[in-house]
Amino acid sequence: MSERVRLDVWIWAVRLVKTRAAATEACRGGHVKLNGNAAKAAQPVRVGDEVRVRIHGFDRVVIVKQLLAKRVSAPLAAEAIEDRSPPRPSAIDAAQVPFRPRGAGRPSSRERREIDRLRGRAD
Repeated sequence: MSERVRLDVWIWAVRLVKTRAAATEACRGGHVKLNGNAAKAAQPVRVGDEVRVRIHGFDRVVIVKQLLAKRVSAPLAAEAIEDRSPPRPSAIDAAQVPFRPRGAGRPSSRERREIDRLRGRAD
């Protein structure tokens, strides 16, 4: 196998995205970083590079262990990467986020004080 593979092809081959077109769009949209820098789709990937892909609002951070130019099975794809992604927040963490429905109007003085207290702006 060659020493370099296109970034979009590699992201697709290790199953970080479903389609090659989605991988190319992610690169164009600035959702992919290679070694901390914004990356273009045709940028070459080498073994040892860090690839950061933003998928559905969360970052996937992987280290390239093996170069793949064609899509492979999930077990083989798992061997080609070292996953260093931070853990996703649990459902309990999401439930603790304050929620105010749209169209509920302006908050009352009491609600505003509670909002300020939650945001750490209490006097």
